[in-house]
Amino acid sequence: MVVMMPRLVDPMGMALMRLEWLAMTLALAAIASYLKKRQTSTPLSSFLTLGLPTFLRSTAQLAWLILWYPDTYEFNRCFNNLDHIFAAADLQLFGCQPSLVFSELLPGAVWSEAFCLGYWSYFPMIALLSCVVLWKTRTSFAVPRSTFSSLTTTILTAFFLFYFIYIFLPVAGPQFYFEAVGVDTIEAGHFPALSTYFSSHTEMLPSPGYSDGFFYHLVSSAQATGERPTAAFPSSHIGISTILLLLARRHAPRLLFILLPLWALLCCATVYIQAHYLVDAIAGLLCGPLILILSRRCLHLLKYT
Repeated sequence: MVVMMPRLVDPMGMALMRLEWLAMTLALAAIASYLKKRQTSTPLSSFLTLGLPTFLRSTAQLAWLILWYPDTYEFNRCFNNLDHIFAAADLQLFGCQPSLVFSELLPGAVWSEAFCLGYWSYFPMIALLSCVVLWKTRTSFAVPRSTFSSLTTTILTAFFLFYFIYIFLPVAGPQFYFEAVGVDTIEAGHFPALSTYFSSHTEMLPSPGYSDGFFYHLVSSAQATGERPTAAFPSSHIGISTILLLLARRHAPRLLFILLPLWALLCCATVYIQAHYLVDAIAGLLCGPLILILSRRCLHLLKYT
């Protein structure tokens, strides 16, 4: 922010958001410290003084991702957009635009609702895994870094690593780029460079599929509220959900029977609803395990500082 201050659209608003985050974080830490001093040996006391504060501190940071995500747009809108490179890559690699063709191949309501369910399940998957691990480790909150805390911090770190990439890699995705240049232009094989067009334009194509579907409306409402022309490459939806599978395999193997089908639908949905190019999806799949390793390395280093 200091380096890019002259180019930022709302630096004061961004600074205020950070102060609010800092105040929330310090307040939760102070409450946790206060309650810990009043802990007794009873199970209920252990939950109220250690378990509940741990849960609230972790979930508050994860919930704040809703604000950190659009914050990446405030940075990368200052740089020249790169969608023309990634749209052209899809054509060169696959001979078509998969984000246009996929929904045309499977136009039915059943497919649309299934993929929208997968896409919508992104944050519920995080919540489900976190709650299961919290329940399994409910007796270990006295440990300085419980399994639950380690899990949620790993997920949060993975998100931040993806967001750091998005700050400097301004790719908006098909929904925004195709709307800006026109679908006819894309189908003709022309990919105009838009410079900083998305700095002041956030219009997007409506998602393809069954527009009267329940999950279609959930996805459309979420995108209308919080979507920005940012964070397309690599796909964090696929990257983070892959990380969730790897974490579930270690901490809650039985949960894989629920997460695996949702993960498969989510991976398809990113291209089906035109949120990502296929190269974004493939990159997200490859980046997931690498980001997990890097996240664990970061936490390992912090443990000894």
